[in-house]
Amino acid sequence: MGWKSFFTKEKKADLDEGLKKTKTSFFSKLAQTVAGRSTVDASVLDELEEVLVSSDVSVSTTLKIIERIEARVAKDKYVTTKQLNGLLKEEISGLLAENDNGEGTTFSIPEQNEPYVIMVVGVNGVGKTTTIGKLANQFKKQGKKVVLGAADTFRAAAVDQLKIWGERVEVPVVTQGMGADPASVAFDTLESGVSQNADVIIIDTAGRLHNKINLMNELNKIKRVMQKIIPTAPHDVMLVLDGSTGQNAIEQATQFTKATDVTSLALTKLDGTAKGGVVIGISDQFKIPVRYIGVGEGIDHLQVFNKHEFVDSLFKDSALN
Repeated sequence: MGWKSFFTKEKKADLDEGLKKTKTSFFSKLAQTVAGRSTVDASVLDELEEVLVSSDVSVSTTLKIIERIEARVAKDKYVTTKQLNGLLKEEISGLLAENDNGEGTTFSIPEQNEPYVIMVVGVNGVGKTTTIGKLANQFKKQGKKVVLGAADTFRAAAVDQLKIWGERVEVPVVTQGMGADPASVAFDTLESGVSQNADVIIIDTAGRLHNKINLMNELNKIKRVMQKIIPTAPHDVMLVLDGSTGQNAIEQATQFTKATDVTSLALTKLDGTAKGGVVIGISDQFKIPVRYIGVGEGIDHLQVFNKHEFVDSLFKDSALN
């Protein structure tokens, strides 16, 4: 199935709406940059650099984009400001295409003889538990048997929230209550998942970053204990980031990638922010697949990240006049 056939009109509409604030902010700044100018020159590129950075595309990624556009301008000799929109879209698309983000089309997992284990990490408040619930819903809709583990035992609200999501999507949740050993919860969850012939097991973990050494030790302990049940677990360590925090999300990604081997990313709350450019920076900077994006509060508003659709939506109806 190609990426174009997967994205239904409804999903395209959700993505367009989810990126609306980002588009409005970005292209209003871009329009101001080229107002009254006919060609792309050094001063336009300087201001474009400011626009990209202020839109939470990281500094390092912004410099890459500017360098590429400078090369195009130098090669073509004469580039009008009306062409800048298409040029920028091409270079952002090219940059994302170089990164190993996979090519998301469906909420899929590899075929294997044991449950596929996802350990979810991220600071409190980024939408981690909600993402787990929405992900469980997507897997269940595909006919997968899902088991959740409430290993964020430092906040009673986190355990309760996961239980509510479990009831909502009708999947079992393994809990031991607040204050329990997170590794013990993970162990029980995998044991339960194996006994139930689960296809997917998703483990929620505590979101504390105040002490990186403690975080690293805790996550490593959870991994070691899970491997007593399933030696290859976890198959995916997913970091959830709040897209509305912009550069803070990049800093969180930096800290978590130092504390554990993050293998995928999910960016939430893109619908509530003008900082959607952070997806471009994170994708480029960390070379870790951005697997899912949140574009709304609804249970079906977690989408598989597809770089083609993302860029198309970002630049849709945005030609400079």
